[in-house]
Formats: sequence, structure tokens, C-alpha cells
Amino acid sequence: MKTYKLSFGEISILNPKLAEVIINEGVIMDVDIVVDYHKFLMDHLEAPFTLLVNKKHSYTYTFEAQKNIVNHDVTKAIAVVNRVYASKLATDVLININRESKWNIKTFREREEALKWLEEQA
Repeated sequence: MKTYKLSFGEISILNPKLAEVIINEGVIMDVDIVVDYHKFLMDHLEAPFTLLVNKKHSYTYTFEAQKNIVNHDVTKAIAVVNRVYASKLATDVLININRESKWNIKTFREREEALKWLEEQA
């Protein structure tokens, strides 16, 4: 596993088709950050890939970033680990805003459970 520190957080490459994403506390994810995020994933993973989003910290999205956070062409599945209820609510809002996109996304309370689900999606 290799971990990369980026301006908005860190991304760990767990295998060639799976990355774990942890966004830093207080970050406002905007379109420019989303572009950098997508570029990093495309440069370091084999498509189609899966993502484990570990919401250890509190952060927000601009509306435009919310609509563009998932690259549908290369993202096969997303598991989001929410340990705090408010974090789960924020994730549910993001999913609801993009419900027409039909993301393959699921929320979990435990990281291991999320990883198991991602393995089933591969």
C-alpha cells in the first residue's frame, strides 16, 4: 500500500483497482479540487476502479463539485465509511442530489464491512 498526501487529503492505493480516500478536516471540495482528484485517480489506478471513502473528518462540497465528484466512466463502486450520524446524513444528501446518476454507492459504519462489499463489486 502506498499513501499520497494531496492538498485536500490523502489517498492510499490499496491495490491497482482500489483506493482509500480521506479528505482533510475543513476542506471545501470545489471543482478545481475535483479535477485534481480525478486526475490523481486516473494516473494511479487501473479503470474501472472502486473507492473507499473514509469520512474521518468533516468537510463540505460546493454544489458544482457535488454534481461532478464521481467519474462515471471509470468508477465501478464507492463504499463510504461514516462513523458519525451527521456524516451519514451529509453522504445521503450527496447521493440524493445525484440519484439520477445511479451511482453504485453504499454507506457503512465499519471499514472492514465496506472493503468486503467492494470486493464483491469487483
